[in-house]
Amino acid sequence: MRVISGSYKGRILKTVKDLSVRPATDRVKQTIFDVLTHRMDLGGARVLDLFAGSGSLGVEALSRGAAHVTFVETNRDAVRFIERNLQMLGCMDQADVLREDAMWFIKGCKETYDVIFADPPYAFEETASIPEAVFGSRLLKRGGYLLIEHARQLVFTSTALYAVGPTKRFGRTVVTFFQDPQPIADS
Repeated sequence: MRVISGSYKGRILKTVKDLSVRPATDRVKQTIFDVLTHRMDLGGARVLDLFAGSGSLGVEALSRGAAHVTFVETNRDAVRFIERNLQMLGCMDQADVLREDAMWFIKGCKETYDVIFADPPYAFEETASIPEAVFGSRLLKRGGYLLIEHARQLVFTSTALYAVGPTKRFGRTVVTFFQDPQPIADS
């Protein structure tokens, strides 16, 4: 697994060898960041990487100019690999790595973020409730994006709390973007 763009472009990231972590493919990462960079400036952004696994999405954000990434992951071995990768890249001071349940983190977090990545296991039973939890807890800044990578069978619809779209499909994997339903007024 490698960083595909930015200051760490081409650097190889290591992760656990078992199937407990499902890193985003280069194609998925490229699409995610293409969509994001056409909608917002990642320079100086504060990013939250929930269900971080390999940490590849958060590291990619750092490589593209994000100011800080908080990685949240429950797997002890995955947390160690994230920390080692950040040390190898020399960017530990731009990150927090927390070994914590993502849903508990959402409920107790008092910070706000410009971008939130959520890549739960496909079998995670609470994936459909992530947008409501994130927007209900007001973790996302106005103009920011929540992105969830999930199985194709799960379909999200807009609510009063959040707007859905765009949605990008990659075989059995889907990435759905969410944002505040009210556009930011031009100043």
